[in-house]
Amino acid sequence: MLINIILIVVVIIAGVLLASYNSFIRLNNSVKQSESNIDVLLNQRFDLLPNLIETVKGYTKHESSTLNEITDLRTNYQKSNFSVEEASKIDKSFSKVIAIAENYPELKANTNFLSLQSELKEIENKLNSARLIYNNTVTRYNTKVESVPSNLIAKMFNFEKKDLFKLDDSKKENIKINF
Repeated sequence: MLINIILIVVVIIAGVLLASYNSFIRLNNSVKQSESNIDVLLNQRFDLLPNLIETVKGYTKHESSTLNEITDLRTNYQKSNFSVEEASKIDKSFSKVIAIAENYPELKANTNFLSLQSELKEIENKLNSARLIYNNTVTRYNTKVESVPSNLIAKMFNFEKKDLFKLDDSKKENIKINF
C-alpha cells in the first residue's frame, strides 16, 4: 500500500514537472515567434530604406551622414541575430529620416516619397502591434520564470528572463535636427 502511495506521489510530481516544463517551452516558442514577426517587419522596412534614402538624398544633399548611419545600422542588423537593443537603435535613426523629410516641403510633395511614406506608415503600424504582442508574450514568460513554484523549474532548466521593448530616453524627447 505504501509503495502505491509513493508511486502515485512520484507520478503526480513528474506530471507537474512535465506540465510546467512544457509550458515554458510553449511560452519560449511564443517569444521566438514574436521576435521573428518583428524581424520580418524590420526587414520589410529595410527593403523600403534604399528607395526612401535615394528619394531623400535627392533633396537633402547635406544630410548624408544620417542616411549613411541608417544604411550601416541596416547592414549590421542583418548580419546579427534579433536583439531588442539593435532594433531600438534602428528605430531612433529611422525617426531622424522622417524628421529630415518634414523640413523639406518639396520632398513631402514628391509622389514617390509619399508612396514610400505610406508603405512605411503601414509597416510601422504593424511593427507597433508586433512589439505589443512581443511585450505581452515576454511578460507572461517572465512572470512564469519568477513565479513560485515554476521558478524552480526555470532555474533547473536555465529558463531566464527576457528583455521587453522599452521607450528609451531619446524617444521621450523631440528629435532635434540642426541645419
